[in-house]
Amino acid sequence: MFEGFAELQVKTDGATIFARVGGDGPPLLLLHGYPQTHAMWHKVAPALAERFTVVATDLRGYGDSSKPPSDPRHETYCKRETARDQLAVMAHLGFSRFQVAGHDRGGRVAHRLALDHPDAVERLAVLDIIPTHKLFGTVNQAVATGYYHWFFLIQPNGLPEHLIGHDPEFYLRTKMGAWSGEGFAFDKAAYAEYLRCFSDPATIHASCEDYRAAASIDLAHDEADMDRKLTCPLLVLWGQRGLMEKAYDVLATWRERALDVRGTALPCGHYLPEEAPDGTARELLAFFTGDGAD
Repeated sequence: MFEGFAELQVKTDGATIFARVGGDGPPLLLLHGYPQTHAMWHKVAPALAERFTVVATDLRGYGDSSKPPSDPRHETYCKRETARDQLAVMAHLGFSRFQVAGHDRGGRVAHRLALDHPDAVERLAVLDIIPTHKLFGTVNQAVATGYYHWFFLIQPNGLPEHLIGHDPEFYLRTKMGAWSGEGFAFDKAAYAEYLRCFSDPATIHASCEDYRAAASIDLAHDEADMDRKLTCPLLVLWGQRGLMEKAYDVLATWRERALDVRGTALPCGHYLPEEAPDGTARELLAFFTGDGAD
């Protein structure tokens, strides 16, 4: 995976971030989701690297990035701090302005990055999410059933860490299989990477802190910004066989939070870059190159 990409570790104010960098052209940052690593982009990154300098990172707490100690307010793993990591990585590489694509948790980090640093983000793509504040404010039985982990992972006193840690492989395979549109759609090498990283108790704890932050300090940050909208062009992609398609008018939810929104569903479940890599690459390339995007 990622043949021809260089590896680097970038020290930020609060973490050390692992990244792979490849290709040539304008900078494009790729952010992964839960419970994965940057490896989720392995089918899409080579196509993007033909037109862009692609930077694929592990978020703090995930993969081979560091797992800083958590704090009672969950500020360490809030999207604002995680977004600052990514800004520092791009600055380290000499990029003060860039484009971003984020899947799942990475999409939430990317959303916060574009809100907090609008001068840095030229264009933004989010994959298979609606805004965090919107989801928490509209939970019904179907959403709570499909996204039960949002409420399981935020439980205190180490409860989810203990239960997941008892058998990380069972949890990972069950969770990822349930979100796939048709069967278990993951490359063996990529899945082995996810399992290697998610078998670390520090990663399990950090990922729980990510969700605890989403249910607390991230909501406070979102509520403080309800009068602000994203000003950069926004592409939204989601799976036709996923929960977002069934439960929401995905584009309408993002038009509440952004001025310039376009997007479409792809024939897959939650994991677009792995289940529908050709369609995902095609949509991202068209958007980020500006071909037919406006």
